[in-house]
Amino acid sequence: MENYPELLETLLQQEADLQFTEFTNDTAFEIGQRLVAAARQDGKAVTVDICRNGQQLFHCALPGTTLDNDEWIKRKNRVVNRFGHSSFYIGMSHKSQGTVFHEKSLVDPTEYAAHGGAFPILIKNVGVVGTITVSGLPQAEDHELVVTVLSAFLKLVN
Repeated sequence: MENYPELLETLLQQEADLQFTEFTNDTAFEIGQRLVAAARQDGKAVTVDICRNGQQLFHCALPGTTLDNDEWIKRKNRVVNRFGHSSFYIGMSHKSQGTVFHEKSLVDPTEYAAHGGAFPILIKNVGVVGTITVSGLPQAEDHELVVTVLSAFLKLVN
């Protein structure tokens, strides 16, 4: 059984820690390249997507992915944009309460997926302005790939 309180606290701390002072098109490109490189290094078949204010700034589908990965990305991104937290946090929060995300949130399961992989682009003192999303791995691994790359990137630029 998962330790939900600890997991949820960790996920919220990641959102608090992994914030930007600005997020440009070049930032999206650099992070996107790093995500692709990390996936390739580990032989992972993923699709990477980065959007800011609804504009897709980066998208790359590695060999072994399909159109389904693009659809998962859209559904995960809708969760982040609507609820303001990572898709993994939202899914685990509902699971910890024993509730069904789609029923409790009154959202269409064909449009929203509270599964790990979409992380909010957070600007300090502003809030969520977009999403950095990975699809293709089990949900915890999708989430971890994004968080690992973001952590390394932000240590370099801050």
